[in-house]
Amino acid sequence: MSMLSEAAFALTVVFELVEGTFPEFYRLVSENATSSVELEPGCLRFDVLTPLGPQKPSQIFLYEIYRDRAAFDLHLASEHYRSFDASTRDMVSNKTVVTYKVDENFKQAKL
Repeated sequence: MSMLSEAAFALTVVFELVEGTFPEFYRLVSENATSSVELEPGCLRFDVLTPLGPQKPSQIFLYEIYRDRAAFDLHLASEHYRSFDASTRDMVSNKTVVTYKVDENFKQAKL
């Protein structure tokens, strides 16, 4: 059973980071994710994924779901996003964004 409308909008973002910037970028992207979920009613999910293992981290993967495209556009206009984007621009060597329509499958948590 999906809790989302047919118009739900998701995206993934892969950030390739400049060497040595991972700790600061991770702090800033985590703050942005928290603010997005807390302050934006249309932001339904914002996960920050980091690589496992002993390799030196140089990549961060985001998975975001918004109620619809308009909610994502509000995210892009938000002060917290604009501040994050300006603060991290020089830390990113490559950024890949892919957008998706959401067909959701999930398990309800048992309380």
